[in-house]
Amino acid sequence: MNFLNRLERKIGRYAIPNLMYYVVLMYLLGVILSFVNPYFYYEHLCLNVGAILQGEIWRVITFLICPPSAGLLFNLLMMYLYYSLGTTLERTWGTFRFNVYFLMGILGHIAAAFVIYALFGASVPLTTYYLNESLFLAFAATFPDMVFNFFGIIPIKAKWLGFVIGAQFLYHFVTGGMISRIAIGMSLLNFVVFFLMSRDYNRFSPSEISRRNQYQKAVKQSRELHRPAKADIVRMRPRSEGPLHRCEVCGRTEKDDPSLEFRYCSKCAGSREYCMDHLYTHEHVTEDNGEYKE
Repeated sequence: MNFLNRLERKIGRYAIPNLMYYVVLMYLLGVILSFVNPYFYYEHLCLNVGAILQGEIWRVITFLICPPSAGLLFNLLMMYLYYSLGTTLERTWGTFRFNVYFLMGILGHIAAAFVIYALFGASVPLTTYYLNESLFLAFAATFPDMVFNFFGIIPIKAKWLGFVIGAQFLYHFVTGGMISRIAIGMSLLNFVVFFLMSRDYNRFSPSEISRRNQYQKAVKQSRELHRPAKADIVRMRPRSEGPLHRCEVCGRTEKDDPSLEFRYCSKCAGSREYCMDHLYTHEHVTEDNGEYKE
């Protein structure tokens, strides 16, 4: 999108590199907290709009520590999975675009919670479920032919898993109530904007990425092919600087005496140079036989 390109040129330097590293650290904190006090998150940290309006504004950030799964082992596996997906997308899209995508997901969750509260007066504690699923949908749309080993043995392409997740969301959107529709629609708005309304989607397709990589590789090989050999580089190096001026009579140069001045004689054949001591006293060289004459 042209707007996103302009925005990147203006504020792209503020993007957070390796964003998923910090996100996974927050998930890990949530896992530890769930073992210490499983109720603390919902009592003090979740996205509760009623509590936010009463001054607990930290909830718009702390709701992100909700771990992606249940149980220590599954949480560790899912954190590793989402970290891999996120870092791959960041390397493919660029740090700024990935930051925008993830931030849009966060803002979508917050907006959905406030809209539901405004319409129904209910505080729905949205977790990071839709945010994580939007990350997987983005990966499936960018790398549809990437293969995952389901349960470690069943190979499934990312696009089929993406279709399953999308079908599940569509089913809940159609059969669920208005609250579910608002939560799903606004929480996944980042995916809609990036992949259904973006005019430069092909820029992130695997075929386009492969084409750019092949082009850069060909350019590098061409440079290596036309790079001069080491021996040629040695031959191209300038020789040690010698004297620029030398008197034809006495042989002195500017290196012998920096104060010496030299002139060319207009009466001598060729370009013959003399110091000021011999410019007017030397014997001129004839043009015919190179002999001196008076």
